Amino acid sequence: METPESYVIVKIGNVNPIYKVFATWRGGYLDGDRWKLNSGIAKIENQDDHTDFIGYSGSVYRCKKSSYGMSAYTQGVLDGMVKKAKEVYDLEVTILDNRSNWSTLLD
Repeated sequence: METPESYVIVKIGNVNPIYKVFATWRGGYLDGDRWKLNSGIAKIENQDDHTDFIGYSGSVYRCKKSSYGMSAYTQGVLDGMVKKAKEVYDLEVTILDNRSNWSTLLD
């Protein structure tokens, strides 16, 4: 189970889109921030204070509802990925707005 310090949900493509968790952790004195992009959201389990995003690979990202967002560094990383997806693959990648209940995302 992954428990990121912060996260955002990204939508990849417009026709039959795939949704992914872009999870981030702040680094310490000797190491920088880090990030992971999950395999894609296959299932969502909404709880009172967090949401479990279950990936196609079986991984679980337990994300606190109050932790939606990212640092300036990880925003830059994701912006670069969005730009490259558009330029190289003509693929639309959208960072979704925060919502308290993600359970309807896959409907």
